[in-house]
Amino acid sequence: MNLEAGMPAVEQARTHLNMALRGAKANRVRALKFIHGYGSSGKGGAIRADVRAQLAAKKRSGQIREFVPGEDFSPFDSRARTIVAACPSLAKDSDYSKVNHGVTVVLL
Repeated sequence: MNLEAGMPAVEQARTHLNMALRGAKANRVRALKFIHGYGSSGKGGAIRADVRAQLAAKKRSGQIREFVPGEDFSPFDSRARTIVAACPSLAKDSDYSKVNHGVTVVLL
């Protein structure tokens, strides 16, 4: 799910995040990869920070099982191992072990 397409404001990206999560759950999708970009400043963008904050809150409240930032999406991270164990095809994802700061992977 590309949250940065069209250069939305943070609030619009958050709406798209929530809609994507609801739709995925309704369709029994097990995992999603969100593309939020890293930010043009080179320091990390506002959408990236907001997406990760929203996902952390959703994990705490039990709305999602797990999430892992793209830079940690590798066999060396326990969260990534949990996600790949639940959805083994993600081990073949193009961002697996690529240290991509512009994505986040979510296990529903």
